[in-house]
Amino acid sequence: MGVDPDTLAVYDSEELEDEFGDTLFDEDEPVVTTGTDGPWTWAWEWGGRHGLDERILRAVSRGTEAVALHYNEKPMHGFRYAVDGDVVVGFDTLRPVAPTGLDPWRLGPYMRPLGLTAGQAAGPHAVLALAENAFGLRVTPAGDGERRWGGSLRALPA
Repeated sequence: MGVDPDTLAVYDSEELEDEFGDTLFDEDEPVVTTGTDGPWTWAWEWGGRHGLDERILRAVSRGTEAVALHYNEKPMHGFRYAVDGDVVVGFDTLRPVAPTGLDPWRLGPYMRPLGLTAGQAAGPHAVLALAENAFGLRVTPAGDGERRWGGSLRALPA
């Protein structure tokens, strides 16, 4: 994802806040932390949209698959699913659902029961439910004193 190696370390929640303070949620150079859930390794981007950037998504999905979720205050959810460097499914919920990608309806059997159908507005938690139902993803917050890898992402190239 382009983490600055000078900031890469293992942090607990207090150390993370002490180290990054006001820049924790920086839009251009956000902090990212990682964890695992079953067979998945995940990255939690505290601010910004690096995970939805197709260049990043293509790179992190080479030889595997990647799922990117994004939420902002509009409220809007973004969803991207990539396999081996190709974005297969992608959509945002600011407008009615209109998936794009190499196979935009590959996840249709998981999307339809959640109301994620063409031309319809998405429900408030449908994108998170999609990640849970289609992939079994469960991103959990760090427990007290739990330490996770983290660092500041470099700004995306223009």
